[in-house]
Parts: sequence; C-alpha cells; structure tokens
Amino acid sequence: MVTPIKDGLQRLKTQIRQIFCLVITCWLLVTLAQAQWSAYVRVAIIQDSASLNLKVNSFYEVLDSKTNKVLYKGKGLRTTVTAFKGGIVLGRINLNADKVLIKANDPEAIVINGRRFRGMFEFIKKDNLQLLVINHIELEDYIKGVLYNEASHYWPQEALKALAVACRTFALNQMQANKDKDFDVTSDIYSQVYGGKSSERYRTNKAVEKTQGLVLTYNGKIFPAYYHATCAGKTEDASILWNVDIAPLKGVNCGFCSDSPHYKWHAVLSSDEIREKLGNSGRNIKNIKDIVILARDTSGRIANLKIVSDEKEIEISAKDLRIILGPNIIRSTNFTAHVVSNDVVFEGLGWGHGVGMCQWGAYFMAKQGKGCEEILKYYYPGSNVETFRF
Repeated sequence: MVTPIKDGLQRLKTQIRQIFCLVITCWLLVTLAQAQWSAYVRVAIIQDSASLNLKVNSFYEVLDSKTNKVLYKGKGLRTTVTAFKGGIVLGRINLNADKVLIKANDPEAIVINGRRFRGMFEFIKKDNLQLLVINHIELEDYIKGVLYNEASHYWPQEALKALAVACRTFALNQMQANKDKDFDVTSDIYSQVYGGKSSERYRTNKAVEKTQGLVLTYNGKIFPAYYHATCAGKTEDASILWNVDIAPLKGVNCGFCSDSPHYKWHAVLSSDEIREKLGNSGRNIKNIKDIVILARDTSGRIANLKIVSDEKEIEISAKDLRIILGPNIIRSTNFTAHVVSNDVVFEGLGWGHGVGMCQWGAYFMAKQGKGCEEILKYYYPGSNVETFRF
C-alpha cells in the first residue's frame, strides 16, 4: 500500500523531471536558433591608420589570417598596433605576417581606440604601411551595434523593428556582393553607421532580438534595403542613383515625415570653399557667378546642375556635388542654390539619398499604430518579410 507521503514524493519527482525536460528543450531550441544565426559580417572600422590603440581584457590569441597559425598568445594586452615592411607590430611584438586575427576568450573583451566591440579583429597591412582594421562579428550582434546609431533608442518599437529588418537585409546583401573582398561593409554613412558594443542600448537590442532572422526579399532574393533619414514627401527611384531597378526601390509617396526635424535644411558655403572642394575633385573653376538647375527627376530631386563662372561652365550631377561638398552639409539633392556676394546659399528638403525607407516616416507611422511589417511593405512595395535561412 502506497502511503500519502510516498505518493506525494512520487508526484514531486515526476513534476521535477517534466520541468527539467522542458528547460532542456527550451535550451536546445535557443541553441539551435543561435547556431543558425552564426554568420559573421566583416566590418571595416578603420581603413587607413598609421597606428591604433588596442586593449584586450582576457586571454587571447593572435593568428596568421592566411594560415591560421597561432603567432602569439597571452592574457591581457594594452598596446599600440602599427605596420612595418615585414608585417604588423603589437607593441614590441613583431608579427611577420601581413594579415593577423586576434581572438579573445571573452567575446566582448576587445577595445579599439577606446571603443568596446564584440567579436574578433583582423589587422591588414596595406601597401602604404597603413592599417585596415576589420571587425568579424556575428550578424545579429552587428545589427545591435548599428541600430542605436541609425535611430534613437526612444523611438517606438515597431519603427525600430522595421529598421532592424532593413539593416539586416542590407547587411546580408552586402555580404553576398562583397564575399571576395577584404570586408563586407564599412562602419560609416556609406554603409551603415556601426559603433560596436559601446553603441548598444536595451530598447534597440530588444528590437533586434524580436526580429531575429527576419529579412526583406523580392522574388525570393535579398535586395539592398536602403533607407535614409527624411524623404520630404517622396522616396527616390534607386535606378536613378545606382544599378538597382526593382519594384521595392522605385519610390513611393510619403505623407508621414512632414514633422521631421530634418524636413527642411539651410546651408551657406563660401565660394572659395566650394572652389577648393571642386578643385580637389579635379573640377577647377576660378569664380562662381551662378548655379543653374538643369533637370529634376520624378521625385523632385535635382538630377544635374551647372556651375557658371566668367571663364567656363561645369556640369555636374547633384549626387556628385553633394558628396564633394559633404553629405552632412548638403543634406539632400532636393535644393535651390543662390549666389549671394561671395557665398552660396542652399535651401533644401529632406536628409539622405531618399531611396527605400524614410526613417522619420516610419517613426510617425509607428506613432499612428502601424506595425513593423506594414511599415516595411509601404516603403518597399512588392517585398516580403521572411526568415532567412543560411
């Protein structure tokens, strides 16, 4: 006969076994999900530097990137990294290799020039004895290091989630396009602004985790999911700027970003400064009498313009002029320009190239209750949101 005490103990043991099995199952599911997303992005965080400061707060190994041979190992490191004819120098340690990889036991232990990063680092000696520095980092961790730099962590979660999907899609597209190069993306505005572990915040990390693995596709393929700060009424057709001609990037009307702080902008540059920057690009002009808009595209942005002097005229695309004068000064190619005495006054609308998702439009859509997928399908019409499989 089973006593009540023995019966209770038996039920307790059964419950403990059930809980243990549930915990193990959950752990396995998480582990499998993480294993699936172990692709590494190669981010160029420094492209030309004579030296840099390196700190490692754990055990580490330095390997030859070409042969995977361990060149040096130790615990704790605080030094400078430079290049010499024979290879790369870590403080007083001469590494006779042109490409070295440093791996730490703690994946968050590496600090470059005062900024903490996840992942591993590759140092490449260039022909001019400058250093190219590449952070090898898991894709999801890379997105975490991007999101805070591309939007405020106080933004609505649905807008942050939409941006996380766009960032992930763009990164995967670049990984496919640049697989034969030394790196996939840069850490600046010409790819996605990436700041490493130091740039992570709780709410932006949460948006990345909630969208883990989600990407945009068109006809079953990843595409470059461009985005920008403010379109000021209409997004741009990507085919006007780049060799990309697909339905999700043809441009849409946007009635959401009119209250963006970047909807209008104003800049004044001296004629001397403009002449100097044009000269540095190989376009020499002695004085600037006028700037004439030659054509605007269907979104209202300038296609081409003409810079007029007493001696000559220079025709240039607005895209090239923006890059030459500075994309954070000339914030978009939707502007007017007037020569006033020795200055040129620019009055413009929007910030960024205008292709893909308008970030401030996404912000206001989320404030109106729109969800992540609805925002994405609005700015990338014809696209699908799917889980990417490696």
